[in-house]
Amino acid sequence: MTVLVVGSVALDSVETPFGKADDVLGGSATFFSAAASHLTPVQLVGVVGSDYPMGKLAPLAARGVDLRGLEQAEGESFRWRGRYRHDLNSAETLETRLGVFSHFRPKIPEAFRGAPFVFLANIDPRLQLDVLKQVERPKLVACDTMNFWIESRRPDLLTLLEHVDLVTLNDGEARQLTEKSNLVKAARWIIERGPTHVIVKKGEHGAFMFTKDSVFFAPAYPLEEVFDPTGAGDSFAGGFMGYLARSGDLSPANLRRAVVYGSAMGSFAVEKFSIERLLEIDDKQLAARVAEFRKLVAFEEDL
Repeated sequence: MTVLVVGSVALDSVETPFGKADDVLGGSATFFSAAASHLTPVQLVGVVGSDYPMGKLAPLAARGVDLRGLEQAEGESFRWRGRYRHDLNSAETLETRLGVFSHFRPKIPEAFRGAPFVFLANIDPRLQLDVLKQVERPKLVACDTMNFWIESRRPDLLTLLEHVDLVTLNDGEARQLTEKSNLVKAARWIIERGPTHVIVKKGEHGAFMFTKDSVFFAPAYPLEEVFDPTGAGDSFAGGFMGYLARSGDLSPANLRRAVVYGSAMGSFAVEKFSIERLLEIDDKQLAARVAEFRKLVAFEEDL
């Protein structure tokens, strides 16, 4: 089954303690697509400027990412420049130039409107709501958000929660949205407002998935070197949604497996700049890393 992603397609300039990269592929929809395309066909909706190097997207198209929903508008592409110091959990934003993304109004192509799985990446919740008016009865709708929207578009975000099945956000965003310091209480608060599942990402410490009746935790993969954390959360979402779309199974057990696939994709994304590592890996490497995750949490239960 296909998965539709609506989000940003950007050019990033990133500096970390391990190196520097200028004008590399970035954006939430880009990272999501690079990860999800290992598992299922992806339909991407976004906007870039007339200066965007469209040829650099060819590897994504070759992997099964349908770019017919990517609009190229006159003007400058969305650009982000950031720096990570030794605390790789937080980026220092040095410059943000929205360019044509500031006028982005998602237009879902007719061929994309029947997508059974929809991921609303980190954009204005008003635009996320507008996308939901353009799609036809998806099997599962998930959304992401960030501190800026929680602060500036809170009423719209709360409305959005009534119309989605699953939310992904990091622990700081969960606390900011709910005004609760305890993550269990924060997840319960969100679930009471509509979503059946809440995934709280904790960076190098793994991810929780909460439902009304259960909690599941997947650890982060213990890497010796984290090269560039940019896009790890979007890559997690791509692996998660891609696995669900490939299997078409929304059972509790399969949703837990999807969290592990998401964690695996996130761990690959941080090993190189941009989506470079996600373009290198193959099915064998993905399967091996998922197996390593299983070993991380395996233990003998004494009955």
